[in-house]
Order: sequence, then C-alpha cells, then structure tokens
Amino acid sequence: MKTIIVVGGGPAGMIAAIFAAMAGNSVSLYEQNEKLGKKLFITGKGRCNVTNNCDSEELLANVITNPKFLYSAFYDFDAQKCMTFFEQLGVRLKTERGNRVFPASDHSSDIIRALEYEMRRLGVKVVLNTKVGELVLEKSYDENDNVKKELVSCKGIVLDDGSRVSADKVLLATGGVSYPLTGANGSGLAMAEKAGHKVTQLYPALVPLVTEETWCHDLMGLSLRNVSAKIKNGKKTLCEGFGEMLFTHFGVSGPLILSASSRIVKQLEKSKLTLTLDLKPALTQEQLDKRLLRDFEQAHNKQFKNALSDLLPARLIPVMIELSGISPEKKVNEVTKAERIAFGMLLKQLPLTITGTSDFKDAIITQGGIHVKEINPSTMESKKIKGLYFAGECMDVDALTGGFNLQIAWATGYLAGSSM
Repeated sequence: MKTIIVVGGGPAGMIAAIFAAMAGNSVSLYEQNEKLGKKLFITGKGRCNVTNNCDSEELLANVITNPKFLYSAFYDFDAQKCMTFFEQLGVRLKTERGNRVFPASDHSSDIIRALEYEMRRLGVKVVLNTKVGELVLEKSYDENDNVKKELVSCKGIVLDDGSRVSADKVLLATGGVSYPLTGANGSGLAMAEKAGHKVTQLYPALVPLVTEETWCHDLMGLSLRNVSAKIKNGKKTLCEGFGEMLFTHFGVSGPLILSASSRIVKQLEKSKLTLTLDLKPALTQEQLDKRLLRDFEQAHNKQFKNALSDLLPARLIPVMIELSGISPEKKVNEVTKAERIAFGMLLKQLPLTITGTSDFKDAIITQGGIHVKEINPSTMESKKIKGLYFAGECMDVDALTGGFNLQIAWATGYLAGSSM
C-alpha cells in the first residue's frame, strides 16, 4: 500500500483521489477552502457541464493548447467512460444541444456530492481549510558507468504552519488563477516552479473581450443569437464562429466570444485585432438588400428610426442608425439606394476593435501552466521529479466551452490517480 497525497479538491483532484484509492492506496486530499469543488459548483452557471458526448477525436479537436499531450488521457478516459462513471455513482445525466452533458437535475452539487460520497466510501481522508506551502523533495545519486546522475523524488508536502506530511507520491491538482474568489491563486504553479518545473506565461481564457468602441456600453446586457463573428489581425483571419453573443459595459461576451478569446489572447499582446459581426448570417448581401427594400416599401412614409423594428432589437436600432450616418428622422422613401446598400453592408460587417481581454476574475479558465514537455502524457508523472504528478488546469492545456475543460480535468485526474 502506497501513501498518496492529492493537493487540490477540484474535479481533477477528487477523481484522482478516487482512482488512487480504488487500487488500495492510502489517500489524503488537502484543500485550502472550507469545502470541495468550489469552482466546480459555479461551472455551467451552476448546472455543471460535465463533459461533451462526443468521441475522443472530437474532444481533441476542441483543445486549444497542446492537444497531442492529452491523447492518452482522452483515449483512456473518454466522454463515454466519464458519463458511465458518474451514472454508476448515481448521478442521472442528460445530453443537450451541442452534445453538452449536464446532471439531469441541473445542479452541480449533485456531481460534487457523488464524488464526496465515493471518496468517503473508499476511505479517502479529506483535509479542508489547509494550505500546502511547498513540496518535500529528496535528492539521491545514481552512479552508472562512472557517471553520477542526480535523482530528485517528491516525498511529501509542507503545510503553511511548517509541519511536514510524508507520502510516497504527490499529485498537484491546484488549478490555475482564474476565478480567484474560488481560491484559485496559482499556489500549485509556484510549488512546481520552485521544484524546478517551467511554468509558461499565464493568460485569462474563455474571457470577455474589451473593445475600443464605447457604444457597446449603451447595449450592455443585450444578447444576440445566431450571429457570426470573425476576428482578424490585419488581413489574416484568426478565428470565426457562429452562435450567441452579449454586449457588456466594456465590450463583448457570450459563448461565441468566449470561445474566440481562447484562440486570440496571445495575439492581443502584440496588437489590436478587428472583430467583424454579421448580424444576418442567414442572408446573403443581395438577399438582405431585397429584405430591406421590402421593409422600406411597407414603411415608406415612416421615419428611418421607426422602420427597423422587424429587422433589429429595439435597443440596437439607435446605435446602428448612428453608425450608418443616416438621419433617424429621414423618411424611408428618401433613403437613397447607396445609403440602403451601405446600411445592409453594416449589418453584414459590423466592425469592432478588440484592445484586450477582461482579467482573470472574469475568465472561466487559465491558459498556460506547467510545461507539458516536462510531464509524461501516459501517466501524468513529472519527468523531472519522481513521485510527483499533475492533473487538470495547473498544466498548460485548455479547451473551448462545451464541457471540454472539465473532460480534461476528469481524464487527466483519472490517469494520474490510476498511475499513482
């Protein structure tokens, strides 16, 4: 029987503790918060998007950073195995639009409760309100063919009060730095760095975008469905997508924008980017012009500002009129063909300038973390320190929205727990 310590009581830490305990090991889990799964509790707006019901290739296709590193994890513990695992724990699941999987109850607490119950059943010792300060490392030397090689092993942890807890193996599953109110503070990254691991630069990801244009503030809270977005750096298209977006007091957000943010956050360090919105993606430019002609004919005696209610949400109309340069009081039958065509083009290519992202407090995940080249992808064990393992968001891996980031946590936690 090995003595195993798991640092971090999020999804990766809890599932790792379960699978390590299943093998008959003595497992202790240390969590700095007063309860487990604090960030997990708020995921999916409190509903917990457990995973995405697709095959492993599609899982990998939705990973932004270092997808190849996750090959073993996603094939050893794919979405179907993940769903079976939770159903065997008594959690009923349902699959919604986009293959997103949720608890049938729509309560993330059901997932946390099931994990807690299973840990108790397996005898995992859970220690709450306890911060881990550093790792206990032990050096030894292996002499082979007169070449002396230094070996470093992890032999436990040091708590914040200075006390040491010994272990045969230690797992860091401490997450990143997003949503700091949940306790995410980068402590595990600091421990790994102090132990000799490289930590890549950290960025907020799946995060709202800040725009130069101030008119977004006037639309704060307005949600638009079925729009297309394209983000370019000069002439180069960085990403494009279709879905739902939201205007905020500082820019834009919503599922479409959050997913785009993960693809562009590093480019924003170097320059501003252009976001172009197509408010009518189902119509070609020609079809839209015919639609405008028809609407204008029906409202030919109305003022321009009163002729767009069937085309746009009420709050968006004054902004679009101002951007068009057409007088809002102008009679529709006085709008010129050139003005009408230009207005149609504005609907199809509404431009915004992205200057940055919101900060980590608004980011769903952290992009960056412990360098994956220093981690064995088949076991999640450190290549530099024997007996030290990693799982979840503390590593330099991240994905799009839709349950893919939680699948990373479950799969890497499973692999680390089983390997330990």
